[in-house]
Amino acid sequence: MDTNVIDQYINELMTKSTMDIPIWNIEKARSGSKSGWDYIDGCMIMALLEMYETSGNRKFFEFADKYEDYRISEDGKIDGYNKNEWNIDNINGGKNLITLWRLTKKEKYRLALAKLYEQLENQPRTTEGNFWHKAIYPNQVWLDGLYMGQPFYMEYDELFNGGKNRDDIYRQFFNVEKIMRDKETGLYFHGYDSAKKMFWADKQTGLSKNFWLRSLGWFSMAMLDTLVKAGDKGSENWNHLKNMFVDLQKSMLKFQDESGMWFQVPNRANEGKNYLETSGTAIFAYSLMKGFRLQLLDAPEMQGAGVKAFKGICKKYLNTDSGTLHLGGICLVAGLGPEKSPRRDGSFEYYMSEPIVNDDAKGVGPFILAYNEFNLIGN
Repeated sequence: MDTNVIDQYINELMTKSTMDIPIWNIEKARSGSKSGWDYIDGCMIMALLEMYETSGNRKFFEFADKYEDYRISEDGKIDGYNKNEWNIDNINGGKNLITLWRLTKKEKYRLALAKLYEQLENQPRTTEGNFWHKAIYPNQVWLDGLYMGQPFYMEYDELFNGGKNRDDIYRQFFNVEKIMRDKETGLYFHGYDSAKKMFWADKQTGLSKNFWLRSLGWFSMAMLDTLVKAGDKGSENWNHLKNMFVDLQKSMLKFQDESGMWFQVPNRANEGKNYLETSGTAIFAYSLMKGFRLQLLDAPEMQGAGVKAFKGICKKYLNTDSGTLHLGGICLVAGLGPEKSPRRDGSFEYYMSEPIVNDDAKGVGPFILAYNEFNLIGN
């Protein structure tokens, strides 16, 4: 594999982006609006910061710092952020602010972190105690949201609160395991409505109908990152979460395609319009390789499966179109409801209907994270 090609691709993503219009935010580009504060950019900036951490190349740090500094006022106000949306996605970028605060000691970053934490302190919850996904998705838990909120919650709590909220953080994961895990496959359903009222939710269980690859990936990274940030490694709760992480990796391996990739709906391979999808595959490539490197996974074949997944993406979807590098096969977006969007019903057909795009950060960010782990192995 020519890693120079991937390095060139990452450089182009940075050099061709402006602070207002990053070329990796396809949703914003299609709407014709500037990028503000959202989890999509957060995914990309996190990937660059991990590249900096392992390579020491300051171009990654300098771009990330410039990008976030541009959005945050001296008093910590975050441009484009509205707490009253109660949108758990908006917490994701806070992970990067913690990293940048540690590196730069800029007070504006610490103040912004406090504003994001204030949202978590008051975030509406389901009857089981889990954060709502958003105000427009009341009483709902999506796997995506565990990644957006919990690793930040754990890291902030360890830094500033002495870990007083660990039990709450673990409990939210354990609720998901109890309610959303399918015992037959070991996979987790995309969403849960604790009120059991949404049109996409089963009236008895409150669960959505299918397993969506990227949401499974987000949940995998939620567990991985939270385990890394936790200050009580080896405790009963920490070991429980570790076992959940290991179990999901083992379950996913049963559905890995011979190409190394996974399908958009992973348990229904080669059915209908189902396709090998980049973002979720990249997340599991990252989870498997990093999980083994950090000794959360002890089976070498898991690392090998992660390498195979990464190489599978490169072979199928990293391509040159008219002399320009692109990463394809990325599902642009998928969700459940709200009522005004009855098309988003969690059906197999729905997951097949969402656009497939090139170069969106929801795929590019995890791809770079996986590439970073791939480099650390020394392939």
